[in-house]
Amino acid sequence: MCGITAYCGRSNALPFLLRGLEKLEYRGYDSSGISLLDNSKIMTEKKQGRLKVLEDVVAPLQLYGTSGIAHTRWATHGEPSDVNAHPHNNPENTISIVHNGIIENADELKADLKAQGYVFKSQTDTEVIVALLDYYYTGNPLQALQQTIARLKGSYALACLFADHSDTVYTARLNSPLILGQGPNRTMAASDIPALLGNVDHFYLLDDHQLACMTPDHITIYNENLEETQAQPVNFNIDAEVISKGGFPTFMEKEIHEQPFALQQTLGENIQDNKVVLEALSDIKEVSGVYLFACGTAYHACLVASSYFEQLTDIPCVTKTASEFRYSALHLPENSLAIFVSQSGETADTLAACKMAQQQGALTLAITNVVSSSLARICDRVLYTKAGIEIAVASTKAYTTQVLLLLLVALHFSKAEHPDLLEDIQKLPHLVDLTLNGKEDFEDCVRFFEKATSAFYIGRQLDYTSAMEGALKIKEIAYIHAEAFAAGELKHGPIALVDETTPVIALATQKEVLEKTLSNVEETISRKAHAILLTESDHIESKEQLHVIRLPKTHPLLYPIIAIVPLQILACRLATVRHHDVDKPRNLAKSVTVE
Repeated sequence: MCGITAYCGRSNALPFLLRGLEKLEYRGYDSSGISLLDNSKIMTEKKQGRLKVLEDVVAPLQLYGTSGIAHTRWATHGEPSDVNAHPHNNPENTISIVHNGIIENADELKADLKAQGYVFKSQTDTEVIVALLDYYYTGNPLQALQQTIARLKGSYALACLFADHSDTVYTARLNSPLILGQGPNRTMAASDIPALLGNVDHFYLLDDHQLACMTPDHITIYNENLEETQAQPVNFNIDAEVISKGGFPTFMEKEIHEQPFALQQTLGENIQDNKVVLEALSDIKEVSGVYLFACGTAYHACLVASSYFEQLTDIPCVTKTASEFRYSALHLPENSLAIFVSQSGETADTLAACKMAQQQGALTLAITNVVSSSLARICDRVLYTKAGIEIAVASTKAYTTQVLLLLLVALHFSKAEHPDLLEDIQKLPHLVDLTLNGKEDFEDCVRFFEKATSAFYIGRQLDYTSAMEGALKIKEIAYIHAEAFAAGELKHGPIALVDETTPVIALATQKEVLEKTLSNVEETISRKAHAILLTESDHIESKEQLHVIRLPKTHPLLYPIIAIVPLQILACRLATVRHHDVDKPRNLAKSVTVE
């Protein structure tokens, strides 16, 4: 969840460290800190609050060091505070570390170290790591790091400074992302690609259980036995411009408007001559069952996909949150396909679920947005959404491209021809663009929320899943309590909560249940609710207490991709008028790399 930057070179590390943290602040923003190493002296500054607080403190100090590490935090162990912020140093201030991940046996290790006389100042699990490094250090940093990580259970990405090795940064990784980069007279490391763009010529991916030694001119990677390994550079064809806001006030708004292009990129070569062509699955035409695993927004994409498999194939399909699968009795049968969906490809629960599925013998398929991410590397097959970098914490274009790619997977396994659906799929970028052109109509719906403390999202069949994702968006960034219900379930209890302060957002894009959904909407209006209806029908007009948003006509299976766009815009607008940070909502981080 947290963001790490590290630098080793022949110029001041501070500018890169701070710029890198700015690009990683979406990973955590409750505190931040830096350590610089120069002439065998470690200088550390860390502050609670957004990165700007740290920058204001550091600016007048004129700190200098040619090696350095930095961190922006999303709290797991210990509340946000100066003391709990990273970096964490040993008592003599000769070792400094930053950490992303969770050490599951921290309490056990802390008890052992207290018995050795160590005193702990913070509530964090990270302080245990620096204490272990101090305990094992006899002059060889790599050896101390090897001995330390051998005792850690959980996940970690580490960057470490040792005062008596002033031209070196040491790193290690297990179940948390860390990317290394090399440029002229400098080497760098970061939790994600954006922090390195424009600064390095070559990227290297650190694998689980690997350690690395970074000097100004070289990166040496070792396995857990400290045997040197050969790492091949990885190419990321990403323009640094894509991590700018491009004239939009927030990244989320920019990414909402990038969806037509993202969908077009994801389609790519996957449809040829009006047929689905998925190279990653070209040799697999039949499976005994499909199992879909993900968390959060990606889980909602999987729920949509479950309906796709149900309607387009005769293959049994089960969808489960990755965090629950890890502790369930679900067993994947022989010849089953397990699909794991993650925007970042670094979601801890999804990675763990994938490893479990592989142990049970399932064929695993990753659907992710990040090339060479952990999920992409450990799965047997991979399909990329090609949504481009997504910076805002609340996912938008990653979701719609995930749904699209999952639809193509379902069509790959379909035994029937679907020419009309395939034609409409290729029109999706244009249809989403048309939907975006009506955004003023969506933004007008903000007035329904003036007195709202809670909102209901309702729909049937595929619309119910869209309602779930829409409700999540408004919770994530507008901080309005919202619940999604299958529309037919309203009268079984939830309608007791409906009154004039409860906006109801209804989706009615599935023709066979349109009239049923409209009846449910009327039930809420009769209880004084104000309703917003998203539909493709031409026969329903706005009236008092009902605002109709007309969606472009297309195949019913494609409405989860189109209908979510107004809901994204509504959530974004509500967050703005309530003066919330749209891109960095409270308590959340972009890439959930801890359980």
